[in-house]
Amino acid sequence: MLEHGGRLLRAAQTYGMAPDAWLDLSTGISPFGWPVPPIPASVWQRLPEDDDGLMEVACAYYGAKHLLPVAGSQAAIQALPALRQASRIGVIAPGYKEHAHAWRRTGHVVETVPASVLLAEASRFDVIVLIHPNNPAGDRFERAALLACHASLAARGGWLLVDEAFMDATPDDSLCREAHREGLIVLRSVGKFFGLAGARAGFVAAHPTLLERLREQLGPWTLNGPARHVLTQALADRVWQSSAREWLHAASDSLAAVLSRHGLLPTGGSAFFQWWQDARAEHVHVALAKQGILTRLFNAPASLRFGLPADASALQRLDRALGTLNFKESSP
Repeated sequence: MLEHGGRLLRAAQTYGMAPDAWLDLSTGISPFGWPVPPIPASVWQRLPEDDDGLMEVACAYYGAKHLLPVAGSQAAIQALPALRQASRIGVIAPGYKEHAHAWRRTGHVVETVPASVLLAEASRFDVIVLIHPNNPAGDRFERAALLACHASLAARGGWLLVDEAFMDATPDDSLCREAHREGLIVLRSVGKFFGLAGARAGFVAAHPTLLERLREQLGPWTLNGPARHVLTQALADRVWQSSAREWLHAASDSLAAVLSRHGLLPTGGSAFFQWWQDARAEHVHVALAKQGILTRLFNAPASLRFGLPADASALQRLDRALGTLNFKESSP
């Protein structure tokens, strides 16, 4: 099993601090979560039904013609490699490591390289996996370049797989509207933007033939009833969505300003997090953890990802903790 952020209970045990004493910045999950109303008892007592209105609302929200609900992007990441014979897979690096892991464990030949290499040398691969915006580096891509890459792959039966887990803050950049094309697959997650990571819910946008194959692979009831009930409302709440986007961009800018003021000039980032690459990442990670602030440490390359503080008080706490490090400019 690969390591992920959000291991708050383990950090609490390691550093001898109660979980509620921590400021957890180790994930890219928005702390500005959609306000979940009470769930009727009947939703818990019945099996999920496909004609409950969720798909119509989801297609309108994502601008996609065809969608398959899944138990988070992770379910699709693990299942999609089984739908191809042995292939040459190019995966963005650095990036979410579950992608390469899933393709390797299914017997494919996987190469992890920067996005610039993937886009320039698409002919070397049968499948290219990109994350847009990238996690943790924050890379962004021109729409024309992505569609050109897709066209090159699709012409010989290949796939372009785009993980858009962090796209909701910039929806106009999404490829969901184009995902009816054969060979283009877009993954969406509700956990990050809506703050509903515990629901383990997401969607796959793709050509209906591929979605049917994926449905057969995953089996029935890919999304539980309570999650479907909540998402039908959350995906339709355009007023809240607009407010959330404004909050995310402002909070991310404020976080970047605080990090920069203490010499941790962000190397990259998105509306959901800031990323700092530096050889001293582990030192800073441990120093902050000793003050009850949890960040996401990466070893290759040595770097830290900072999620968004939930409010001004949390941002001030991070500001004070960074000040104790006496940390000046980052090394080249």
